[in-house]
Amino acid sequence: MRKQIAAANWKMNLTYQQGEKLLDEILKAGFDLKEHQYALFAVPFPYLLMTRSEVEEEFSSHFAAAAQNCHHKKSGAFTGEVSAEMLHSMNINYCVVGHSERREYNGETNSILAEKVNACLDNFITPVFCCGEPLSIRESGTQNDYVAAQLKESLFHLPAEKISTLIIAYEPIWAIGTGKTASTAQAQEMHQYLRSVLADQYGKEVADLIPILYGGSVKAANAKELFASPDVDGGLVGGASLVAAEFVEIIRALK
Repeated sequence: MRKQIAAANWKMNLTYQQGEKLLDEILKAGFDLKEHQYALFAVPFPYLLMTRSEVEEEFSSHFAAAAQNCHHKKSGAFTGEVSAEMLHSMNINYCVVGHSERREYNGETNSILAEKVNACLDNFITPVFCCGEPLSIRESGTQNDYVAAQLKESLFHLPAEKISTLIIAYEPIWAIGTGKTASTAQAQEMHQYLRSVLADQYGKEVADLIPILYGGSVKAANAKELFASPDVDGGLVGGASLVAAEFVEIIRALK
């Protein structure tokens, strides 16, 4: 079975002490995770070592710390940036790449994200590659072409053996903070389409290895229904990951 993953994205939230407390509350809940089930914690850079230490102590094979971003260059005069090589030196094995907020606020293009993916893979870091369409694209009915271009321009330079190690996260940007909602059927429809795009390029066998997470306001109340969809392999969770009871139930909702 494909990996099933609950990935927390804390974004720019919580003090160090609040982060420690949240992790403690989640880990104390106790889990009996199956071989294919995983939980990731994408935390702010200053909290990475604390998070890695906390989760590895309890669930070394199933829980891991993840970075929320990395720079696309190996090193240089980029004040305030963090390289994939630095993350690797800290034994951080996952990194979110191309989150919709990074694309919008930091001008990250598909070509830059291709470099970030390369930087991660060169440093033995698994990218959690984000894709998704804004409201204007959804309303124009061109969402499939839009997300396909994101995959093609950022990922399709990779050989099959490398792309098969990635995690993809689909974010329906149009349904986040807009008052509109995406149904479970819409989530499954897009996930199925993304897998078909991967299959057209790399074959069904490779496409079926790649977990595709849903990043559209996953909560404890809707996680089980969403994750039951055949092509939804977990979630990239924002606000609900900041509430211990919520994220615990999301982890438990994995297939």
